[in-house]
Amino acid sequence: DEDWVRLTQSQFAPVSVSPGFWIVPSWHEPPDGATTVIRLDPGLAFGTGTHPTTRMCLRWIAAHAQAWPRVLDYGCGSGILAIAAAKFGARVIDAVDIDPAAVVSTRENARTNGVELRAGLPDQALGTYPLVLANILATPLKLLAPLLSAHVAPGGHLVLAGVLERQADELRLAYAPALDLAVLDREDGWILLVAERAAGPA
Repeated sequence: DEDWVRLTQSQFAPVSVSPGFWIVPSWHEPPDGATTVIRLDPGLAFGTGTHPTTRMCLRWIAAHAQAWPRVLDYGCGSGILAIAAAKFGARVIDAVDIDPAAVVSTRENARTNGVELRAGLPDQALGTYPLVLANILATPLKLLAPLLSAHVAPGGHLVLAGVLERQADELRLAYAPALDLAVLDREDGWILLVAERAAGPA
């Protein structure tokens, strides 16, 4: 006789990312003082804002909000990072994932949040981007080092998450031929790694 839907929903409350920035399930009202809200329900795709890796990426996006001309969210999952980038000023956003279910989820979540992005498979990512986001795991991030590095535009940033503190050195080594990664945030044993590519000649 339990109302399992209501019981399950009660386990997912709004999540505070930074002052004024909240992830809010559809069945909740945004908290007082919420100035930027992403509507996101727990689903099949990874990334609901509750995991430290996702929260660290979201905090970085909020802290560096600007009108990025192009953003790449590689391994987009639910699309939460791409949606956040749009909410904080990005113009053209490519959100890609190897999982077709994640692509569908990202499109639906973008529609729910009233933002425009292009969701598709990884071969959709073309050229360079002033901001490249990848919240995956250390092993695929190491394998993807040449690819992700190549997508970072001169003067652009690469933001990596899904990495444990003890994996920092191996990630730095993997990206060292192209970029110098630094640990910019830590939470519950996870770290956020960020690199900035030097700007080209004026």
